[in-house]
Amino acid sequence: MEYKTPLNYKSKLDLIQTEIAIKKIKDNFEINISKSLDLLRVSAPLFVRNDSGINDDLNGIERPVTFDIKNIDYDVSVVQSLAKWKRVALKRYSIAKNHGIYTDMNAIRRDEDLDNLHSVYVDQWDWEYVIDKSERKLSTLKKIAKKVYKSILKTQNKITKEFPELTAYFEKDLYFIDSSKLEELYKEYDAKERENLICREYGSVFIYKIGGKLKSGNPPHDLRAPDYDDWKLNGDILVYYPPLECAVEISSMGIRVDEKALKKQLKITKCESRIDMPFHKLLLNGELPYTIGGGIGQSRLCLVLLNKVHIGEVQTSIWDKETLETSKKRKIALL
Repeated sequence: MEYKTPLNYKSKLDLIQTEIAIKKIKDNFEINISKSLDLLRVSAPLFVRNDSGINDDLNGIERPVTFDIKNIDYDVSVVQSLAKWKRVALKRYSIAKNHGIYTDMNAIRRDEDLDNLHSVYVDQWDWEYVIDKSERKLSTLKKIAKKVYKSILKTQNKITKEFPELTAYFEKDLYFIDSSKLEELYKEYDAKERENLICREYGSVFIYKIGGKLKSGNPPHDLRAPDYDDWKLNGDILVYYPPLECAVEISSMGIRVDEKALKKQLKITKCESRIDMPFHKLLLNGELPYTIGGGIGQSRLCLVLLNKVHIGEVQTSIWDKETLETSKKRKIALL
């Protein structure tokens, strides 16, 4: 997907200010989210065993970066997300109910289509929180989404006070809508256009129930792997971003599958062979806690808070020739 890059764009912060501001955003947000959800910071893997069932296949088409290691007789893959790993970690650390963990997740997504918002390099905060099985309901999802969003607002307030030249784009309130109702509102548009329209109207939006078929019988609003989020209890936080005239997804989160939801979603996606993998066996045997979790894009958040127009202004990555030439022409300083 291509986004409009302003012809006369000029960054409000120079390179040094940008690097300082990125550090301030990341430090402040970590404090806010960890206090809000009572999260313990833990270390996370960069790669995992291929046969563990822990790595995520995201939309089901992305190829993980896989390699072998000298003197080790199995292959490993760079993580694409930590959704399943975190749930195992909660068990390992014996994290109690109403507490959780968070970590830095770094990934390589080599099949990503590069544009203003998408990079081969992914950096996000991954978090996971233990709940009771009785809390596996929409009201819990909304309550936690509001806490995550409040942490974003606190960080926005902090950074705009330190750099008053910056514009605040996150609205005070988060508007909730399910994906089927969103389709009903904008029937003639595709999913991304629907996101742009609803975010243009309400500013900051949480779209929930993503991954399963819509009420109309049409395909899902967006694809999700079948073995971490419960498709009836998940959603995305998006914000309308005028500099690029589009909605920007900041966070994806959800209540994780229980035994019933896992079996159902594996059947729908014809992935039932995964049941024999270590992670899935633990879950089906009732050995993993019931959780809610998600990821918050670090570079995406920095891009919006610092009023940038390309994700390469807030992270270091590899870009195609066209991106490099366009950025130079339009004075976009890629890191």
